[in-house]
Amino acid sequence: KSHFDVPVSIDTYKGNVAEAALQAGADLVNDIWGFKFDYKTAEVTARYHAACCLMHNRDNTEYSNFLDDFMEDMRECIRLAKAAGIADDKIILDPGIGFAKNVEQNLLLMRDLKALTSFGYPVLLAASRKSTLGAVLGGVPAEQRLEGTIATSLQAIYAGAQMVRVHDVEENVRAIRTMEAILRGSAE
Repeated sequence: KSHFDVPVSIDTYKGNVAEAALQAGADLVNDIWGFKFDYKTAEVTARYHAACCLMHNRDNTEYSNFLDDFMEDMRECIRLAKAAGIADDKIILDPGIGFAKNVEQNLLLMRDLKALTSFGYPVLLAASRKSTLGAVLGGVPAEQRLEGTIATSLQAIYAGAQMVRVHDVEENVRAIRTMEAILRGSAE
């Protein structure tokens, strides 16, 4: 943080780690358990007025109705953040592609990503090179999943997500700029 003037994100679900990172200047806590693993992580995030990315995850893959249960899980993450005192403008949601979901559930979630954007918080899709893409593309290795990743990035933009996390930045930025121009109906 002392060498670069850019926002720094810490990936942790442990309150003590989040606190040490925030003391060192981190700006965002990316919690793969959406504050469900260690509530101290939410409290520390609030105390430092940091942003958070709440990812969907659970310790099992048993769903009564996948999309309904997913949405309730995300509501719980949001409730935990707000109960800790985290402001709405500090909350980002991540559907957790590849976490506690099978291939079909990951695809369904990406297809219905607008359900998550309906909460009104910024949404981050991190599907780059994931195993779901490998399954869709016939088992190709991770480094050969560029086209699949671009397709997920375009779907994210179409569904109203504000962010994607990708490995192949240049190619995805070009595709996203093109999609945004199509959605605007203008090259400018």
